[in-house]
Amino acid sequence: MAQQPSEGEGGFVTDLECSLSGERSPPDRLASLSRLGKPLLVRYDLERVRRALTPSLLEKRPPSLWRYRELLPVRRSENIVSLGETMTPLLSLPRLAEVLRASGGILVKDEGRLPTGSFKARGLALAVSMAKELGVSSMAMPSNGNAGAALAAYASRAGIRSFVFCPEDTPEVNIREIAMQGAEVFLVDGLIDECGKFVAEGEKALGWFNASTLREPYRIEGKKTMGLELAEQLGWKLPDVIFYPTGGGTGLIGMWKAFAELEALGWIGERKPRMVAVQAAGCAPMVKAFEAGEEHAPRWENASTFAAGIRVPQAIGDFLILRAVRESRGFAIAVDDEAIAAAWREVAEEEGLLLCPEGAATYAAYKKARAEGRVTAEESIVLYNCASGLKYAMPPAGRRIEAGKPIDWHQFSDRGRVPLVP
Repeated sequence: MAQQPSEGEGGFVTDLECSLSGERSPPDRLASLSRLGKPLLVRYDLERVRRALTPSLLEKRPPSLWRYRELLPVRRSENIVSLGETMTPLLSLPRLAEVLRASGGILVKDEGRLPTGSFKARGLALAVSMAKELGVSSMAMPSNGNAGAALAAYASRAGIRSFVFCPEDTPEVNIREIAMQGAEVFLVDGLIDECGKFVAEGEKALGWFNASTLREPYRIEGKKTMGLELAEQLGWKLPDVIFYPTGGGTGLIGMWKAFAELEALGWIGERKPRMVAVQAAGCAPMVKAFEAGEEHAPRWENASTFAAGIRVPQAIGDFLILRAVRESRGFAIAVDDEAIAAAWREVAEEEGLLLCPEGAATYAAYKKARAEGRVTAEESIVLYNCASGLKYAMPPAGRRIEAGKPIDWHQFSDRGRVPLVP
């Protein structure tokens, strides 16, 4: 018989709650959507958590997302599936902040330092750990690349079979990464929501567990650790504004949940960040719904952007994203691919930080929001970079020279940086 965990190892979950109706159902069971077809949210006995965990106790633990285990659903420590999920750094952009006269400062939460090189490791570490705890033998999901890589890695670590369905134009490096880490990969002539239809069909036919975004309750719990970490790293004082690259929106929803839980624990006050959902102009269903005052976002037709991670034409958690944005007094904003590409290069050249395109979209969105007066120079800003820029194809570069031929070195003497214009 498996040993029962102590309170420090888990056991604080009380219910699974329908995100739309509030209907509660028992935990410790394999769960997908609620009876209404909406995402389920994990609820905890926060009073017990408050008695068991304090910020001073937290300081003594290793710098891993599992340091927050009382606020995570895995009950038995032997079911934790880990690849070394370290706390990710907060990096300042001092040169760009000076140019933009951003006196409140600009910080980047660099999620590219996680296993599999992206923030998807957080959600899939929890989803796979819970799948292991609940006896799952196979899992499947649609993915634009990074989530599939994370599922493949953690499932292989847990001894669980995995199946990943990707749009056929997913970057080859992602496809090979997913396959290399043990998943069966399928390429679909369509977008990610069409890939999801194949996952749902296979779920009915083969019985694999569907780990699609928000179709199980545990990826949110992994993603919420981004918010828990941020609060701890800033001394339990949150920034004024968070810019988050938003496709399926699990991370934005998860962080907003984290902040609510921290307030209930008394670790932070009522003031929370304004949450900004950043999308690409070629795929901006949340922006359109936000500006129209709607709670749901219809499918965005002909979605296109080279920032593949935010090319999600329809999100099952649309109302949760929009609620978080509105409750926080934030907004949704779209930036075009040209602005994303320029931001990508600007941050790399000026700060030495190679973002992913989706992360670059948050910097482009910040500049646009400043120009439109939606944020001020004095506000403290955090941008989320969701993956390592090394996972993405970069523009061609390099100047050819011929060995043995003389070079006029003086031609390079005045090739300094071009001053940036705010």
